[in-house]
Amino acid sequence: MRASSLYPVLLTDRVAATADFYVEHFGFAKVFEADWYVSLKMSGHAFPFELAILDAAHPTIPEAYRKKTGGLILNFEVDDVDKEYERLVRGAKLPVELELRTEEFGQRHFITSDPNGILIDVITVVPPTDDYSSQYIEEAWK
Repeated sequence: MRASSLYPVLLTDRVAATADFYVEHFGFAKVFEADWYVSLKMSGHAFPFELAILDAAHPTIPEAYRKKTGGLILNFEVDDVDKEYERLVRGAKLPVELELRTEEFGQRHFITSDPNGILIDVITVVPPTDDYSSQYIEEAWK
C-alpha cells in the first residue's frame, strides 16, 4: 500500500475543547472545523503532522464503536524536553502523569494528558545505556 497520509483520530464528547488544547499547547492549526469534527495540522517540518478530533457519537462511526478514545499515548519527540516541561507543566500548568526523567532505553521524557485523559509523552531521544543499545535495529530505519 502507498498511503498519502496517516493520522490518529481522537473520539471525544469535547470536540472544541480538545481541538483548542492541541492548538494552544502543541502548535497545531485548524484546517477544517465543524461542531462534530476538527482537522488539525502542524506544518513547518519535513512533512506535516496531522491530528483529527471527532465526536464519538457521530453517525459516521459504527454504532458499536461510539465511545471515547482510551488507552492511547501520543508521543511528541522534541529537541529539548526540559524546555517543554517548563513551558507545559510549570507555565501552562498541564497535569503531570509521569515526572520528567531519563530512561535507560534512550529517552528523557515526561507524560501529561489532554482534556480527555489521552496521555501525551513528550520525549527527547538520548543515548541508551549499553544494555539497551544492542537492541536497536538500525537496518529497520533505512
